[in-house]
Amino acid sequence: MIYERLLIDGAVLTIYAPSNFSSFSEGRKRPFMLICPGGGYERCSDREAEPVAIRFMALGYACAVLRYSVCPDAYWPVALHQLAHSVTYIRNHCTKYFADPDRIFVMGFSAGGHLAACLGTMWRDISDDCRPDALVLCYPVISSAEYEHKASFENLLGSKYGEMKQQLSLEKCVSPLTPPSFIWHTMTDESVNYRNSVLFAQALEKCGIPHELKLFSGGGHGLSLADASVLSSRHREVNSEVSVWPELADSWLRENIV
Repeated sequence: MIYERLLIDGAVLTIYAPSNFSSFSEGRKRPFMLICPGGGYERCSDREAEPVAIRFMALGYACAVLRYSVCPDAYWPVALHQLAHSVTYIRNHCTKYFADPDRIFVMGFSAGGHLAACLGTMWRDISDDCRPDALVLCYPVISSAEYEHKASFENLLGSKYGEMKQQLSLEKCVSPLTPPSFIWHTMTDESVNYRNSVLFAQALEKCGIPHELKLFSGGGHGLSLADASVLSSRHREVNSEVSVWPELADSWLRENIV
């Protein structure tokens, strides 16, 4: 196994990748999953980091976790450029990580989902090399309108909150160039309203972009894998209905991203 920690524009990118393909057919390349933990743009959650990478490695992915810069040390657009440059780095080093340069996916949780979706809707303003081939959005912050998670936008924008929040309401930023997306949310999420995901899915539908929206009937915010591997003193919930989401995302990606 390859385990590396790199600095990308001040962010920490941790790589988890296979070191060889002894048990696979010759020439096979794995999809690559780059994970952006949540944390309201004030921290990066441990529960949405390495445990998720380990789970997706077991599903056949090379993975990385990006611990991007947050307030009060950094504000918009620092984290976006850290993520963009991380995707470019991975794409340029796919041979080293036995990865497919045409299947680089970005996953984000909560505010990390907002960051992932920012790159998915704004990559063309940075470079072609940083475009994700698909997004996986887990209970994402999307809208700064009626269903806004205000704290995330305040932490992201600081003194520019009032000036810029409408520009970062991402249901308004989707275009035909936005990557295909798998999105999931619980309908009882008490922190980030599930309609954030619905609004993004509706915008994708309007633009004719392949997507899947999975709404689970119950469960709180910040479930991560929703199984025993991510239990903590604050997050004690195991949800067997929700815990299938990695397999659902994996199946959708393999069927729709060739």
